[in-house]
Amino acid sequence: MTTAISLEELLAWNRESSNFWKLHLDANPALLQLPCGIGGTANVQEFVRHIWGVELRWSQRLAGRPEMPREEMPSGPLPALFELHLKAVAIFSDLLATPEASWDSPFVLNFDWIPPEHRTVSRRKVLAHALFHSQRHWAQLATLVRAAGFPSGFKGDLLFSSALR
Repeated sequence: MTTAISLEELLAWNRESSNFWKLHLDANPALLQLPCGIGGTANVQEFVRHIWGVELRWSQRLAGRPEMPREEMPSGPLPALFELHLKAVAIFSDLLATPEASWDSPFVLNFDWIPPEHRTVSRRKVLAHALFHSQRHWAQLATLVRAAGFPSGFKGDLLFSSALR
């Protein structure tokens, strides 16, 4: 057994968290209109769109597919937003199942918001970034809803995940 945490395990953790929030928001739809402000979003629904939309765009970049423009992403309802996540997971899963994929090969990020010295990274780092991006935001959402008086019971720490032992 390796001591390293695999990208497959991180993807499974990501799926657990997304599934939790999908079920929680389905059961508590009023939370979607809760003011948010994280990442320039106005409410939780926009924030969830950001989380799952970013996943999809990173998956498309890694797969060499055209990126879905932000303006073409649905703004709701929640099932349409969850589809963004499901598409991303399918793409990430396909990439991880490809035995010849070179996860340590360089990947160039041509974005003005990334300093030039940080624009060439490994494909592995891009996938890890995408997955941790989501986890970080789910933790922010758990804090936001708890502070607003609606504790979710989210146990997003890796320690509580069934994705790895």
